[in-house]
Amino acid sequence: MAPIKIALVGIGKIVRDQHLPAIAKNSDYQLIAAASRHGTVDGIDNFKSIEAMLDAVPAIEAVSLCMPPQYRYEAARVALDAGKHVFLEKPPGATLSEVADLEALAASKGLSLFASWHSRYAPAVEAAKSFLATTTIKDVQVIWKEDVRHWHPNQEWIWAAGGLGIFDPGINALSIVTHILPRPLFVTSAVLEFPENRDAPIAANITFTDGQKLPVAAEFDWRQTGKQSWDIVARTAAGEMVLSEGGAKLSIDGKLVHEEPEQEYPMLYRRFAEIVKAGKSDVDLAPLRHVADAFMLGKRKFVEAFHD
Repeated sequence: MAPIKIALVGIGKIVRDQHLPAIAKNSDYQLIAAASRHGTVDGIDNFKSIEAMLDAVPAIEAVSLCMPPQYRYEAARVALDAGKHVFLEKPPGATLSEVADLEALAASKGLSLFASWHSRYAPAVEAAKSFLATTTIKDVQVIWKEDVRHWHPNQEWIWAAGGLGIFDPGINALSIVTHILPRPLFVTSAVLEFPENRDAPIAANITFTDGQKLPVAAEFDWRQTGKQSWDIVARTAAGEMVLSEGGAKLSIDGKLVHEEPEQEYPMLYRRFAEIVKAGKSDVDLAPLRHVADAFMLGKRKFVEAFHD
């Protein structure tokens, strides 16, 4: 088959670090255009808006939307209405209802919609899922703590309503947990810490369970300095499992059993090509649903102001 003619929308750090290299190395794609208010991509046509891009370059077959989630719905709807397949960066939208509407629209037009959860494609995630399927899980703890000043310097959108705050990284952990555990979870309680000058939380503690009363606890914090923590720990009948470094390494009872080079975004684009060719969509809303439930059930605790 001929390469999928793809365009990128929202040219920022994640596009330069991940999307551009992944597309360049995948023969299933030909990058032919980009749209962004501020950024550009060398060697292709660049536009200030998705509307201008789609009008000028009708050959585009798919778009990858990488702008903040508050703006993703309108762009996705424009692309779908124009007959283009759509790749959504995580989280797939600012609300569950938005994404459900996009999924229905894509289905009605015979187009593919992909809610991409990059952390599910971390090297040791499938090995962790396989291990947990073979044993009895006693409890699970998620520790996801990082330094927002390092990872999101001067990015005001993440602190605005709909930007998700700490759940911008925390949803990565939830995307893994909802993939590797054998049964669906639901939130039972949450405490969300909001800086007094921000509209999104800087930290959260959440408890979950499932239909068999499995205890699951998650600690998310954006104030961590020094070593960053992206770990999922499960006590099981077969020993303690630690999925560490955001899913890069798997250890059982302290012994490293799985480690590979990171290939998250190349695998995402492989999956997108697969669903486009198959004429189907891949839209799992479980991680975003848990975030919505945390906001719904969560107690708000106001903490000191945050300044970059």
